[in-house]
Amino acid sequence: MSDIAPRTRTAFPPPLLTALTLTAVGLALLVFGATTAQLVPPAKAALALLGLGTAFAGASRLGKRWAGPGFDLVFWAGAGWLILLGLAIVCAPWLPLAEDRDVASTVMEPVFATPAFTGDHPLGTNAFGLDLLARSLYGARSSLVISLSAVAVGTVVGGAIGMVAGYFQKGVDRAVGIATNSLLAVPPLILLIALATVLEPHLRNVALSLALLTVPGMVRLARATTMAYANREFVVAARAMGATRTRILLRELLPNVLLPLLSLAVVMISVLIVAEASLSFLGLGIQPPEPTWGNMIAEGEGRAFEDHPHIVLVPGAFLFLTVFAFNIVGEKARGRWDSRSVKL
Repeated sequence: MSDIAPRTRTAFPPPLLTALTLTAVGLALLVFGATTAQLVPPAKAALALLGLGTAFAGASRLGKRWAGPGFDLVFWAGAGWLILLGLAIVCAPWLPLAEDRDVASTVMEPVFATPAFTGDHPLGTNAFGLDLLARSLYGARSSLVISLSAVAVGTVVGGAIGMVAGYFQKGVDRAVGIATNSLLAVPPLILLIALATVLEPHLRNVALSLALLTVPGMVRLARATTMAYANREFVVAARAMGATRTRILLRELLPNVLLPLLSLAVVMISVLIVAEASLSFLGLGIQPPEPTWGNMIAEGEGRAFEDHPHIVLVPGAFLFLTVFAFNIVGEKARGRWDSRSVKL
C-alpha cells in the first residue's frame, strides 16, 4: 500500500455563485455611484463605470450558463435598450414626466439642476428649467420617427430601382448606375444642408431629405442580390412556365432580396439618427422648442457645457446608446440574413 496521502482539493465557489455575486456587486456599485450625493462627480462616474463593468461580467457569465457559450450579452443589451426606449416613447404621455417644452410653466423650476436620479428631475434641467429626461424621450420620438420614415422610403424606392436594374440590366442598369454614382458623388452633409435651406424644417421634409442618403446603398444591394438570383433554377423555371416579369420580380426575387435589405436598413437607421442630430445641431433640422437630440446638444455651446456638462451628456448618452444598439442589432441581422454570396 502506498503511504502517499491523497491530495486535498481547493474549494472554489461554484460558477453560478460567482456569476451571481459579480452581478449583485456590480449593480450595488452602480446604484451607489449614481445616487450618492457626497461623492464628487469624477468619483461617482468612476464608481458607476466600475459597477457597470462588474455587472456586465457577471451577467455575461449567467447568460452563457443559461443559453450556452454562444450567448451575446452585448446584442441582448442593445435589443433591450431599443425595446425599453420604444416603450418609453409610446408611453411618454402617460408617464409622470416634468415639462419638456413650455418655458412659461417652468418659471419656478430650478435651472441647470444636476442629475440626481431621484426627485422631479432625475436627469437634471436645462437653462429654462425644462426637464432633460422628458426632452430626451420626446426628442427620441422625433429622431426615430424621422429615421424610420426615411429608411422605409429609401428601402422601398432604392430596393425597387435596384431590382429592376439587376433584372433587366443592359441600358436600364447603365442608367441607374449613372444616377446612383452621381448621387454618391455629392457629400452627404452638403446635400442635406442644401436641401434644408430650400425645404421647411418639418418632420416630413427632413425625413425625405434623409431618405436620399439611403437610396444609393439600397439600389446597389438590391441590384447585386437580384443579379445573383436572376439565373437560379427557380427563376429559370418560372420564366420557362410563362411567368411574367412582374410576377418573377415580386414572387421569386423579392423574398430573396428583402432580408438583406432589411438587415442593411437596421444599420442605416443609426446613420440617419446621427445625420438628423447633425442637422438639428446646426439649426437646420427640427426647431426648438420641439426637442430633438441634436438641438438639445446645441444648447451646450459656449460656456454652458463647461459649467453644466450634463445638458450635453444626457442627450449625448441617449444618442450614443441608441446608435450603438442599432449598429449591434443590425450587424447581427446582417450576419444571419446576408449570405455573403453577394458582393457590393
